[in-house]
Amino acid sequence: MSGAVVVTDDGAVRTIRLNRSEKKNALTLAMYAEMTTALREANQTDAIRCVMFAGSPGAFCAGNDISDFLGAALGGGLEPRAIDFMHELGGNQKPVVAAVAGVAVGIGTTMLFHCDHVVAADNATFSTPFLKLGLIPELASTLLAPMRMGHARAFSLLVMGRPLSAAEAKDAGIVNTVVDSAAVDAAALKAAQEISTLPPGALAAARRLMRSHGDDVMQRIDAEAKHYKELLQSDEARAAFQAFFARKR
Repeated sequence: MSGAVVVTDDGAVRTIRLNRSEKKNALTLAMYAEMTTALREANQTDAIRCVMFAGSPGAFCAGNDISDFLGAALGGGLEPRAIDFMHELGGNQKPVVAAVAGVAVGIGTTMLFHCDHVVAADNATFSTPFLKLGLIPELASTLLAPMRMGHARAFSLLVMGRPLSAAEAKDAGIVNTVVDSAAVDAAALKAAQEISTLPPGALAAARRLMRSHGDDVMQRIDAEAKHYKELLQSDEARAAFQAFFARKR
């Protein structure tokens, strides 16, 4: 592990912690690969009953690391390591809990649609500024967000890029519980431990039935990736990235 992703097992709960706080946990390609391995190992280990994603106090995940992202863009599309993670999370067999504090941007928000229980700090914010970069949302969020939130709220978040507060995300059905920022990890771990004590056979069956759209999720991940690749080469995306870097200077 690089240190940017820290994986720990506490009893039946595996915690995958994003640990790149100086970059607000922006995801590199190496981090995607490490998260994929941690999820895959959890699926193959009977002793692990639940997986928990967490970040650092000021940030859950600021989306993709811009340097890696640009490299993928120049290469013609979403990098395979990112798509591998999306497939692994989308098809994950163990319940997934998230502890979200601070910013959740881009995939930091879309990954939450694959979580079974989300605890947010009262300072958490959720945003998906894909369209502002001439791109589209990923990780099957174009399927799952309208199902979860309804079309109007999903359009506002995914297409218009309007952020949600923790309270708004809870009202929209993305978040289960909002707590003080100092308590978010403990509250999420408590939920994960509670889930891990449930009878595993019944839990797996119930979760499988509740997530019966699994094939659609995988197909949507791949369809989004295809459009993403095409859009990355578009004049719209080039102009959006030029404007973005002009603002950063």
